[in-house]
Amino acid sequence: MSPIRARSMVIGALLAPLALTGPLPAATASAGPDPAAAVTVTAEERRLDRAVPQEILRRGGFDTVAPRFAGALKDAKSYRQAERAVQRHGAGLWKRAVDRAQGRGPAAGDLSRDDDRPLYWARLGMTKELRQWRPAFGMTDRQRARLLDRLERSSRGQDSMWPTGSRKSGDGCAGAGRGDRDVKRIVMTGFDPFTLDRDVRISNPSGAAALALDGTVIRTADGPARIETAVFPVRWQDFADGSVERTLRGQLSRADLFTTVSQGRPGRIDIERTNGAWRGGFPDNENISRTETVPVADPGSQPQWTSSTLPHTAIVAAATGRFPVYDNTSVKEIPAGGTTPVTSPAGPTPGSTAREGGGGNYLSNEIAYRATLLRDRLGLTVPGGHVHTPVLEFGAGNTTEITDPAFVRNRLDIIAQVREIIRVAAAES
Repeated sequence: MSPIRARSMVIGALLAPLALTGPLPAATASAGPDPAAAVTVTAEERRLDRAVPQEILRRGGFDTVAPRFAGALKDAKSYRQAERAVQRHGAGLWKRAVDRAQGRGPAAGDLSRDDDRPLYWARLGMTKELRQWRPAFGMTDRQRARLLDRLERSSRGQDSMWPTGSRKSGDGCAGAGRGDRDVKRIVMTGFDPFTLDRDVRISNPSGAAALALDGTVIRTADGPARIETAVFPVRWQDFADGSVERTLRGQLSRADLFTTVSQGRPGRIDIERTNGAWRGGFPDNENISRTETVPVADPGSQPQWTSSTLPHTAIVAAATGRFPVYDNTSVKEIPAGGTTPVTSPAGPTPGSTAREGGGGNYLSNEIAYRATLLRDRLGLTVPGGHVHTPVLEFGAGNTTEITDPAFVRNRLDIIAQVREIIRVAAAES
């Protein structure tokens, strides 16, 4: 989304899309805390000390995640043992968040089960522990970066989509798994919360939808379709480092449908038609800005625009939920031969240069651009595109509490409508 769209979301309700870790300190041969370690934490991790994140962790039942992970790191006597601990605890965090969202196991806290924020803040607690850990066996910067990357991927579901031998199920479709050829495969992605310096309470309904829908099976007129999900960070550098392509390259060729999902405008859902190859500079969760052409491999063959192939007409016509759904064709472009950006309601004109896709020029546009470009470069015809959810709003007058009944109801309604949009798209594809 563009800075203009991001600012409009703040006006409407404040916004609720692995390598951006900052300089890593040299490894030492001594165990125990390093007095200089505090300077290595990221801008995201520094927010953990605020009262709201701590309350979210406590009331979500995730306040023990980082301490237990720190204990596992302390027990690791070699790099190989550290790798195993990172993978186990990262994957365990993702599974715990998905189970909580889908009603499995104890709620462990009084926050609504659909809340995506405990996962976000617990992961940051883990990355902070790993960044500051100084093992007795010594560790290079490169080794630490690999562990951080493994933790990010495993705790976001990025490395566990369509696992071998999977038998995830939902909606009474027990046993619908990878080996069932009659089950459609749907890939969906969501995002972390963002704009947290404006309101640290923010939740992202796209991330909440990813947790609620991961591994579930939906019924269509064509038969069952199973959804696999992953969540992405709101950080420019991770995208430049290829996290989207690395996660989706092996998935799109096996999928019958894919949808990237993020938070968009207040009070409406947009099915974005066109994605642009431009970063508009709005600050990410590390408070870093990037204004440039979207950096991809083989830039010489990079198009200015990519297109959604979702069944837009059917989605807009369907009764999917209480929020109105729009087929958004508008973009902002510099026309061929021109120098000034203009809005083109019907989509890009021949030879133009992208300045905003339908989803703006922030990371929601970029994930849609990267996913559809990857589809095209792989020569695939799988339908896919981007869905922008409404802004997740707190109840009227709530400027301090981390949750309220309207907030929960809005998030649940958005999740349900995303699910129904996916069902309609799967039935039409």
